[in-house]
Amino acid sequence: MRPLHARRIDAAAKILILGAVVAGCSRDGAGPRFEFVFSEQHSQEPLDGRLVLILARDNEREPRFQFSASPGGQPGFGMDVEGWAPGSTVVLANPDGFPFDSPAELPPGEYWAQAVLNRYETFNLATGHTVKLPPDRGEGQQWNRKPGNLYSTPQRVKIDPNSSDVVRIELDQVIPPIEPPEDTEYVKHIRIQSDLLTEFYGTPMYLGAHVLLPAGFNEHPDARYPLAIFHGHFPANLNNWRETPPDPEAPCVYSDRFQLDCYNRIVEQEAYDFYRKWTGPDYPLRMLIVEIQHPTPYYDDSYAVNSASQGPWGDAITYELIPEIERRFRGIGEGWARFLYGGSTGGWEAMAVQMFYPDEYNGAFIACPDPIDFRAYTVVNIYEDENAYYLDGDEYNPTERPGRRNWLGHVSQTLREDNLWETVLGSRVRSGQQWDIWEATYSPQDSDGYPKRIWDRRTGVIDKEVAEYWRENYDLGYILRRDWSKGLGRKLEGKLHIYVGDMDNYYLNNAVYLVEEFLESTTDPYYNGEVAYGDRAEHCWNGDPTQPNAISRLRYHEMYAPKILNRLLTTAPPGADTRSWRY
Repeated sequence: MRPLHARRIDAAAKILILGAVVAGCSRDGAGPRFEFVFSEQHSQEPLDGRLVLILARDNEREPRFQFSASPGGQPGFGMDVEGWAPGSTVVLANPDGFPFDSPAELPPGEYWAQAVLNRYETFNLATGHTVKLPPDRGEGQQWNRKPGNLYSTPQRVKIDPNSSDVVRIELDQVIPPIEPPEDTEYVKHIRIQSDLLTEFYGTPMYLGAHVLLPAGFNEHPDARYPLAIFHGHFPANLNNWRETPPDPEAPCVYSDRFQLDCYNRIVEQEAYDFYRKWTGPDYPLRMLIVEIQHPTPYYDDSYAVNSASQGPWGDAITYELIPEIERRFRGIGEGWARFLYGGSTGGWEAMAVQMFYPDEYNGAFIACPDPIDFRAYTVVNIYEDENAYYLDGDEYNPTERPGRRNWLGHVSQTLREDNLWETVLGSRVRSGQQWDIWEATYSPQDSDGYPKRIWDRRTGVIDKEVAEYWRENYDLGYILRRDWSKGLGRKLEGKLHIYVGDMDNYYLNNAVYLVEEFLESTTDPYYNGEVAYGDRAEHCWNGDPTQPNAISRLRYHEMYAPKILNRLLTTAPPGADTRSWRY
């Protein structure tokens, strides 16, 4: 889950209307008229995409990096464009806006304006649908950093609701390509075309990974290694790894999240310390560590499971990518020697992959997972609640559901605000953000080829038919209860290890309580795993009670290595290779 914050706005005033108006059409309402154009030097073909306008009070950072739902985030407005020809004008009209419906509602004054076009491509899916989606271009689905996206130079504009000025914005720049990371002695990079995903999307689709080799890999050519897969958001390179000492002269960067000065130096030192431990003579487990790159046209990763709208990512990772990594880097290549771990999104993925492919993996270390029981889909019970945004039963003074809190319980955003902010960035579940990817993963495909909404984005009213589909296919708590006695329990015995802070910012501990209640009540067999809570710990506590989040989040690899080693040695089948990698 991506951290988000939000500002509070008047719920009754927020009604979003989808649409775009091209040159020659009249505008609605008062205030300046915004017109956009791009030239043939950027594309000689008509373009489709999401046009986003940001209006910021300052230009210390470009406005495209200031649009967020966090306190201090600047307003933005979005609309779909199709067939936008070079040199022609598109007019901003009836946009989706946050926290205002239109620029005319902004407080009068001067702003810095910047526009970005998140470009879409057309996919002819194997389901028979044709959809327009933003492909990843090596950046991990970041709309304001995506190579090939057009954007404008920031310019000063005056907002006056009584004016009829025309503000002309030229998208005069293109985000450049990203250079892929280079291999080192220990870190290798792999990219393969997936046959399964290529067939689903009707165009070549790829999977990638960063592979950390153990010390002594070249000196022990007969060794074959266990595999540990670290799931999480798109990794540009291997996380928490640095082969050179930190620069003591590097300027300090303060962490608002952890309230620590020079946190950048702490991160670099932890990464270098891990490098020295990993390459030293006494590291407890010689194994392959893998971080997967699996961005989809909907998000920075696929959630590592098969889904109706995103396609067979689970099968592609488990049956195409993992065997290829093991082939190239001498993995043992059997389920008893593969392990999963990760936090937040990666925590949900670790648990889901272990459950959906129980024979292919031998343990999941599941930190601060996204909701693993949809009776607590953060703060919503999608089966019993009628509305996601408001507490049921209060007709005259509706109370909004919280979206984010701190360790003292102070709420900084609401669930409704998060959803409306995402709507600016994309219609039809195409924002590339958190709530949309859950729908893109869990929902059935709608008649237009895009995922069905779990609730109405304007009103919050929950679709119970979609909720039932979610329950049967992706509610991990429900699936455990449904299938435990049917053989799933035997396959998962000793494999589930769950860690979460009891003050998780996104209330993710609520779902863990429900799953723990079932696991601890099981006797045939007993789950024989672990569920642990961090006292007053926020997102994303991962099981180390001796360290704060600021440190433990940097130690996933080394923290779970001893647990993996113990599991390997106690569950290896007769005759298995438990020696070649123990040098």
